Amino acid sequence: MTVTEVLERKEVVFRLEGEEPEEGREVVCAAGISAGEALKALGIGVPDDPRTAGEEDIVGARIGGRLVDLQTSLWEGGTIVPVRGTDPDALFLTRHTAAHVMAQAVKELFPEALLAIGPVIEDGFYYDIDVSRPFQPEDLDRIEKIMKRIVKEKHPVRRRRLDREEALGFFRDDRYKQELIRDLPEDAEITTYTQDTFTDLCRGPHAPHTGFIKAFKLLKVAGAYWRGDEKRQMLQRIYGTAWHSREELKAYLTRLEEAKKRDHRVLGRKLDLFSVVEEIGPGLILWHPRGALVRRILEDYWREAHDRGGYQIVYSPHVGRSTLWKTSGHLDFYKENMYPEMQLENQSYFVKPMNCPFHNHIYKARTRSYRDLPLRYAELGTVYRFERSGVLHGLLRVRGFTQDDAHIYCTEEQVKEEIRTVIRFSLEVLRRCGFEEFASYIATRPDEKYVGRPEEWELAEEALKEAATAEGLEFEVDEGGGAFYGPKIDLKIKDALGRAWQCSTIQFDFNLPERFGLEYIAEDGKPRRPYMIHRALLGSMERFFGCLVEHFAGAFPLWLAPEQVRVLTVTEKTVDYGREVARILREKGIRVGEDFGSDKIGKKIRNAETMKVPFMLILGERDREKSEVSVRKHGEGDLGAQTLEDFCRSFLAEV
Repeated sequence: MTVTEVLERKEVVFRLEGEEPEEGREVVCAAGISAGEALKALGIGVPDDPRTAGEEDIVGARIGGRLVDLQTSLWEGGTIVPVRGTDPDALFLTRHTAAHVMAQAVKELFPEALLAIGPVIEDGFYYDIDVSRPFQPEDLDRIEKIMKRIVKEKHPVRRRRLDREEALGFFRDDRYKQELIRDLPEDAEITTYTQDTFTDLCRGPHAPHTGFIKAFKLLKVAGAYWRGDEKRQMLQRIYGTAWHSREELKAYLTRLEEAKKRDHRVLGRKLDLFSVVEEIGPGLILWHPRGALVRRILEDYWREAHDRGGYQIVYSPHVGRSTLWKTSGHLDFYKENMYPEMQLENQSYFVKPMNCPFHNHIYKARTRSYRDLPLRYAELGTVYRFERSGVLHGLLRVRGFTQDDAHIYCTEEQVKEEIRTVIRFSLEVLRRCGFEEFASYIATRPDEKYVGRPEEWELAEEALKEAATAEGLEFEVDEGGGAFYGPKIDLKIKDALGRAWQCSTIQFDFNLPERFGLEYIAEDGKPRRPYMIHRALLGSMERFFGCLVEHFAGAFPLWLAPEQVRVLTVTEKTVDYGREVARILREKGIRVGEDFGSDKIGKKIRNAETMKVPFMLILGERDREKSEVSVRKHGEGDLGAQTLEDFCRSFLAEV
């Protein structure tokens, strides 16, 4: 609804939620009233002077789920939920205002700087800045010092509406703001926010005053292209964070330090797991023997689990003719993310960005009956996507990766049970890999532009919700957030630091069965379209491996460790005994490393600890004489002497 349409309504109705005893109260207000005035009309106390707003005061509101500050004009009615300074939502207001305070400090130090955009992100904020020279670490210290002064002065944050020409005139010397204003829809509300001497183009929301920022820290500087386009100006992006208290800030900075220690890119080099070589190309991974061994163990488990789960393993080519990608729609909707076409024998080919078109042709290879369904095809299929260089990040964002892909074809009657089964299966595999905390969200049918019948969407959405509930998953519903071709559920795992990683995706598709003409013969002898479900369980081997490295800080669980036991000799006299011990361990299927060199035993132990080998068997002359091994466990230390038989028994039991 446009502002013009709302203005014609003159009045709107608000219903209060979240505040006792006034909850449920309704009030009729003039369209365009501020959120603060609407709350006052409902009997909620709002500070008259924004500089007095504290942690227990109302500092914002949610209108129909949208977060706004107290100055925001409300053109539509609905439920209104007050936000107090202690609420999690208040952190968004704090961080957004901190971004503006940082921008003001930058302008004081660098008056020639041009400001691009400064949004809130998870755990913090950033601002993209065009300035004549690179920022240095000492610059961040200077910026922080000015920010502290601005915060201490408790400047009210004022919102103002402007028409388009007025806004263009105000920002006439700033080409970035000019572009943003010109790109806004004709009926968009254009607003600025001002604190002290600083005014910025912004739609909000913000905290009531700069003093509301209790604890903040500038973290780092990085490069960022204007509007994410590598063909445009490179800007400098200053990242920062802000929290309710100094204690929360300190805890967050501690988590950041721990995250640095767990960085999979650093550990990948240190533990000799993988590398990325410029000569080969960015985003293309070389798996070293130790990393490849962990991957192979994961893949073997994955295949065994899929065999038990009733999946059929398939393989597909790495390239396909352009006609395939035209049929699938990728050339119309996804070409910018595909590698360029190749010309062979007057035909054009593309490296595959996805596996699903190939699986559809396997389905079409013969006539299918309702008795054949459900069919579950699974593939560890390597795909290639042209990710922009600015977003590549170790194993987490790459250009060539192996999806643990599966596609399920089933009847309408089988949908609910299949969804529940696949969620249960996903949780089983993720738990086996060491994850216990999960969250998820379900994306439903868009309001406009979707394929499939509404009743199909309703069945699919209900199946996702019922299955998630039945398996004890907490989930949020993203109303209208589904792709045009079907609803989905994304499963997120939480790692040892509490960070969420999206892995499993279960996605309905009402589009590809139609495009590829997929059918099965129903009980009545008539052809029908099968339901098609895309399912990635780990997501990709690369990203999941990076997640595993960071979750375990490189110390893989025993069943996944590339080297489970390292045999260390104290002197040259025990080398033959060491070789015999290593041979016996290998015969029992244990992955063994050897260190029989001339280094002192202390250095050998440090080397094994550095490589995070789970167990060390230290062999001195007394161990040889007694046919024992001295056992040491990574992170725990000396466990004493044991017979080799006893060690193997307890080791295999732990595995």
